[in-house]
Amino acid sequence: MKQLQKFFPHALAIFGFILVSTLYFFPVLQGKQIFQSDIAQYTGMAKEQNDFRATHHEEPYWTNSAFGGMPTYQLGAKYPHDYVGAIDDVLRFLPRPADYLFLYFLSFYILMLVLKADPLKAFFGALAFGFSTYLIIILGVGHNAKAHAIAYMPMVVAGFVMVFQRKYILGGLLAMIALALEINANHFQMTYYLLILLLILSGYFIYEGIKSKEYKSLLYSIGTLIGAGIIAIGSNATNLLATVEYANFSTRGKSDLSFNPDGSKRTTDVAMSRDYITEYSYGIAESFNLIAPRLFGGSNNEKVGTDSEMFEFMISQGVPEAQATDFVSGMPTYWGDQPIVSAPAYIGAVVFFLGILALFIDERKIKYAFLGGALITLILSWGKNFPALTDFCIDHIPMYNKFRAVSSIQVILELCFPVLAIMGLQSFFKLEKDKQLKPLLQSGAIGLGLILILFLSKSLFTFSGANDGSFLENYGPSFVDALKADRRSLYSADLLRSGFFILIAAGTLWLFVKNKVAQNTAIILVGLFMVSDLFFVDKNYVSNKDFISAREVEVPFQETPTDTEILKDTTNYRVFDIQGLMQARTSYFHKAIGGYSAVKPQRMQQLFDYQIAKNNVEILNMLNVKYVIQLDKEGKEYPIINPDANGNAWFVSGVKLVTNPDEEMKALDKVNSKNLAIINGNEFSEIKNKAFVKDSSATITLDDYQPNKLKYTSYNSNEGLAVFSEMYYEKGWKALIDGKETPIMRADYALRAIVVPAGKHTIEFKFEPQVVKTGSAITLVSCIGMLFLLVGGLYFEKKNGFKNMN
Repeated sequence: MKQLQKFFPHALAIFGFILVSTLYFFPVLQGKQIFQSDIAQYTGMAKEQNDFRATHHEEPYWTNSAFGGMPTYQLGAKYPHDYVGAIDDVLRFLPRPADYLFLYFLSFYILMLVLKADPLKAFFGALAFGFSTYLIIILGVGHNAKAHAIAYMPMVVAGFVMVFQRKYILGGLLAMIALALEINANHFQMTYYLLILLLILSGYFIYEGIKSKEYKSLLYSIGTLIGAGIIAIGSNATNLLATVEYANFSTRGKSDLSFNPDGSKRTTDVAMSRDYITEYSYGIAESFNLIAPRLFGGSNNEKVGTDSEMFEFMISQGVPEAQATDFVSGMPTYWGDQPIVSAPAYIGAVVFFLGILALFIDERKIKYAFLGGALITLILSWGKNFPALTDFCIDHIPMYNKFRAVSSIQVILELCFPVLAIMGLQSFFKLEKDKQLKPLLQSGAIGLGLILILFLSKSLFTFSGANDGSFLENYGPSFVDALKADRRSLYSADLLRSGFFILIAAGTLWLFVKNKVAQNTAIILVGLFMVSDLFFVDKNYVSNKDFISAREVEVPFQETPTDTEILKDTTNYRVFDIQGLMQARTSYFHKAIGGYSAVKPQRMQQLFDYQIAKNNVEILNMLNVKYVIQLDKEGKEYPIINPDANGNAWFVSGVKLVTNPDEEMKALDKVNSKNLAIINGNEFSEIKNKAFVKDSSATITLDDYQPNKLKYTSYNSNEGLAVFSEMYYEKGWKALIDGKETPIMRADYALRAIVVPAGKHTIEFKFEPQVVKTGSAITLVSCIGMLFLLVGGLYFEKKNGFKNMN
């Protein structure tokens, strides 16, 4: 009975998380779903894969609907023995996106309990973490994998801390499961940033262990965490191995080319340029957005209202009131350093104030580790605005150059500061009454003093955005003046707003010190101020209006007359939409050479940058692009048939041997791909002594198509070289001629080619990735090991009365 009573506050907190999550995203209870732009793009990319899975009840692991063909490893592929994913499904039982919000809350709550916060304070801390604006806005736009990975971060940290607290079994089990779930979320950039925080925490614990000469416990802790990490990695082996394998094929891998599309010499072999990596860099002054949300304008689509300067300007120009009201509901008020911002990264004024309070009164030195994590990641988020550190990390820190949008590293800060806030709140009420007032006044003075300094510094800012030149040219100086005036208003209003929240939170604690309010009343009031501050900011950016019917989410793209016309052709071909390579709408209906992915196939991207963008139509021919979607003068799309498309496969009459990737790419500048194949002789030496004669009657036809299995019939009177309009991928594809495996070569920089003997033959291509078989075996063994450790560990702890829980 006592155990049940002890669990009751936690059960109440969990129920509260469920309630808050569903109420915030209330339309999910009506069967509606949130429209997430990135998920719409994902749906387009994964359409062929999902259709195949539904029809054949198996995984294709390859799709031809995007970028000419690519593995589905980063498109939601389902792997055998994904038992960690099954655990995750149990935890995410709420409708999306309420499930991710619930995970935010639950995970942070566990961390705060490990850090000795009582349930009530931990509850409010969890809400403050979950309602941090960045964490909400990524749910709005559909960065689900990112949200998923962030949600498990606090739980991983909790297990990590428990182990160093000498709770080796329970802490090790928690770290093992949480890290397995973190990796399973499949957003390695967020996991990489989490490792930075874990390294900082490790440094703190190792330093403390060495200082107190507790070498034995330190070794136990490190050994426990290494073991937990190995099992967690092993239980996700299939996805990890597949991702590592594909990474070198994608734009995240090293480039084989030594020159840029404009002909200039490349200065690095990293596929992603320094500018691309740091394109989204947080402004140094913009960092104050963390405590006042719209200092830099909020977003690129901000509602400024009818009391704004822009509304008055529109009315003065004779714009009807209804039209002006609609116009000012989405103004480009953001004037910071990043290209596009959907919402400010706001941690909360009360969270900031309580975090400062922790630095004054919490006696645990771990606070400095969390402060260090916050400050280091803040500086790293500045990216190109702090080039000395950023360039060093890109050049010397392993894997740092694999990730772009460095501003997103602030998720670590957004984890650390709520931790400090609850540590501050917890410690405050443990102090004797005569010692509470001084740190309270000091923290309030710092918070309000910073607000005052920013307010007095208003004249130092120009409030000019990167796009103001375009607005000036298109709309005139009065428009820009009105825009700047609204930016100034937002700056002042939000400083006053944050100052107000700090003042009422500090005032509530002051009333407690003066015995004017009870302790629980003070905690609840401060908690409500802390959460409501964030809640109302969040609602400006993600609210009930973003929900639509489930049908619209499941079918995000509607067939156009152009699609209908193209789909009348039931043969196998590709489509190129000239509106760009980075959109997945075309992939939803057709086999496209474009798509939407952060890990595009590198050679397809290079074909676009080096050839297609320069109007080299021959590249479209060899990719079997039969239809090109273009726009007429009125902006309406229409299809053009490309009569010169090479088809699914063809025999060539000759081979041009080159010695390196540069020569491969340059040879494509002027090539008749129907007759000549370009092959790197150093990589595929078996072709060097071959001579091919193509007779006029030679044919090769596609008889059966599946994304992971292609069947052809060929006839040629002489031995010939067949080129296929399919993307070359070294790992997993097998070619068989009459059932006998034959080597696949890479031709024309990106396509497949094989030598075909004279006569009539059946040719098959099958995608059977060994990495999935190997990874699945490792995953199964690791999951069995995880189960044994979990059962054994819990049995041992139960036998000992769960002494380590205290």
